[in-house]
Amino acid sequence: MEWIIKTMQDSPELAVFLTLALGFAVGQIKIKGFGLGSVTGVLLMGVVIGQLDIVVSPTVKSTFFLIFLFAVGYSVGPQFVQGLKKDGLPQIAFAAIVCVACLLVSWVAALIAGFDLGNAAGLLAGANTISAVIGVASDTINQLSIGDAEKHQYINQIPVAYAVTYIFGTAGTAWFLASIGPKLLGKDIIKQTKEYEATLGGSLNESDASEEDAYDGTTFRVIQATSDFFSQERTVKEVEDMLVVKDWPVFIERIRTSKGEIISEPDLNTKINKGDNLVLNGPLDTLLADENLIGVEVADIELLDFRSEALRVIVANKKAEGKTLRALKTSKERHGVVIRKIHRGKATLPLLKEVKLQRGDIVEIEGRKTDVDRFAAYLGFAERPTNITDLLYVGAGIFLGGILGSLTFHTGNVPLSLSASGGVLIMGIIFGWLRSRRPTFGAVPEPAIWLMNNLGLNIFIAVVGINAGPDFIAGLKAAGVSLFIAGIFASLIPMLIGILLGRYVFKFQPAITLGACAGARTTTAALGALEDSLQSKVPALSYTTTYAVGNTLLIIWGVVIVLLMS
Repeated sequence: MEWIIKTMQDSPELAVFLTLALGFAVGQIKIKGFGLGSVTGVLLMGVVIGQLDIVVSPTVKSTFFLIFLFAVGYSVGPQFVQGLKKDGLPQIAFAAIVCVACLLVSWVAALIAGFDLGNAAGLLAGANTISAVIGVASDTINQLSIGDAEKHQYINQIPVAYAVTYIFGTAGTAWFLASIGPKLLGKDIIKQTKEYEATLGGSLNESDASEEDAYDGTTFRVIQATSDFFSQERTVKEVEDMLVVKDWPVFIERIRTSKGEIISEPDLNTKINKGDNLVLNGPLDTLLADENLIGVEVADIELLDFRSEALRVIVANKKAEGKTLRALKTSKERHGVVIRKIHRGKATLPLLKEVKLQRGDIVEIEGRKTDVDRFAAYLGFAERPTNITDLLYVGAGIFLGGILGSLTFHTGNVPLSLSASGGVLIMGIIFGWLRSRRPTFGAVPEPAIWLMNNLGLNIFIAVVGINAGPDFIAGLKAAGVSLFIAGIFASLIPMLIGILLGRYVFKFQPAITLGACAGARTTTAALGALEDSLQSKVPALSYTTTYAVGNTLLIIWGVVIVLLMS
């Protein structure tokens, strides 16, 4: 054991990876459905390993933190800029007010409780579940005109306060929004949500399949036209219109005439006669319902001999931007293509007919390859599978952001600066937005974003925990109980303010209000709890824009809380 400890002291990088492994193991443990999560688990394991007198260079911490911040900005950039347009301004204003409330409530709670600068920053970070504040606040503290010992003390107190307040910040917020929030917004919230879905093209009849379920995949089947409907010659358009018994598209992809001729690319005016074999493309449940309207299923392997493809597409075409799913359904560009899912930021949108596409959305489509290629070109840019990250783009973005954030203006003894971390976040937003405008460069595949987010943040947190380890227990004993109580107020009061704002000021629909509250606080766990509680994905419609605003402002508050407490 002494040899292992000595090895980690001589090679602290090994201690960092041990912290990651143990932290992720602890974070995955769940008791009655609740777990600490990877970030808190890594922090606590870092504190434990830090008791072994291990020192990790702060350069390691800063490097990985900047990688994490760029990934955050890159991910939310399209939604942040898109929200600046007219339709998104109310949600941006809502998110901004809630974020200001998060800052002010944390600041006032810190003043009332008599917390110092480090505990105040940690309270803001943990109560609002925004881990990045730890790094931004630490960078800002290092710029203050105070002694190194005092800086060290404040910086090491931040993770203590974060760990104490984070648990309720996550679990408490999800519980409050999913259980208490609906009761504060009136009666029959589930019914109101279903009625709102109906205005977006959903169904009030719960026995009907929802569009999102019906569109969860496509199937090709060969049906022979033998029903009485074909007692006279029909066109492809007539048959497709007749087939939409559930109002979901079913497409005729290929035809074998009764004479044996194969028509590989039928158009809407192609003629169909009794006895022809038709390749139908659509969701399985719809095809089964439509089969009796046409005839009987037959085995025609040769007719099914064509390529199909599932593809992710970035919406980047002005012609597609703002289009509803209802409008796309009847467009000639989409013919033959099933939309499986639409991702906007971290949320998956409900596939209701009046939902509009935004630039930067990721649309999962499926169908025959020629049809998919045509529709992908109409939407924007096909995101074909790749494992190559544009490191030139990433490196340039982090460098330029760091230079921007390093610009400092002094008001007396108080430095005014975004800090390198804040600058990188802003540059990440700009670079992410540029990527959505011109998807031909700056590619960072989703697995790479995940790695930059998780590895960057957790290595940063591991180093924070290891370096703060010797002072952690003392700080916990000094302010643990008061921090926990302050964290409850700092977590819940902004959410209460948000609910009241949504109901009485912005007059949002209740599910939209709750989704916007979860987004402004960047609490993904709360979004999942809301969707389960309301039995709907409607909260995701307001989560994306407010999440982009909240993720940006709450991180920048790491600078502001230090200035306020200084």
